[in-house]
Amino acid sequence: MKPSNLRTLQAPHWKKLLSHLFELHIESAPSSYNPHLYVSLKGGRYQLSTANAVYSYENLYTNFLYAFRQIGLEQLPVQDVLVLGLGLGSIPQMLEQDFGCAYRYTAVEVDENVIYLANRYGLDELSSPITTICADAYTYMLQNEEPYDMICMDIFLDDVVPAEFESPEFLDALRSSLSPGGLLLYNRLAAKPEDLRQAREFFEGPFLAAFPNGAYLDVQGNWMLLSRKDVVRGEI
Repeated sequence: MKPSNLRTLQAPHWKKLLSHLFELHIESAPSSYNPHLYVSLKGGRYQLSTANAVYSYENLYTNFLYAFRQIGLEQLPVQDVLVLGLGLGSIPQMLEQDFGCAYRYTAVEVDENVIYLANRYGLDELSSPITTICADAYTYMLQNEEPYDMICMDIFLDDVVPAEFESPEFLDALRSSLSPGGLLLYNRLAAKPEDLRQAREFFEGPFLAAFPNGAYLDVQGNWMLLSRKDVVRGEI
């Protein structure tokens, strides 16, 4: 569970104003998983970044924001959500504050420094219950026996999805962990031609083999892979 002795730090108003002009460094917390892990204030919002990637950016973490906008969330029977890759908690924050969703969250994050920063700069803002687990998501999923109505897969090391999270075993574990009618959202880079090629190969190969009714949404530089295409508003 969230530590009770850490409260989300509120940035002074003057810093928020300055952050609309330029990015302000707030805190670094490098780890063996993320040697260049830091929080900054940008556009009045906390952002968690590494050397080459943005891990979290409040409700401007647009990969999931755009995907949620295109999904009929109100029609999905969601109560329990699993988040793989925590960041600062952008996913539950958006679902609660932007979409008015009252869910229960379990977040699995391998880097204890990410969890520390999330508790310091985000999670305490949530009204929804959230349990954070410091564990390797691959091992967690292969051992998991709990059903989830929604799974948000958002695991990167810097700007790379580790190979084990593309494996048939991991995808099978994701499928087995979805409750009947559940939904998987799987975030992939698709900004550069090579990223796009790899995303397409993964989607058309291992992903559709595990989720034959799957689809993807182009969310401006990333692809969001979905286990069900029927949840998307309109045509894909």
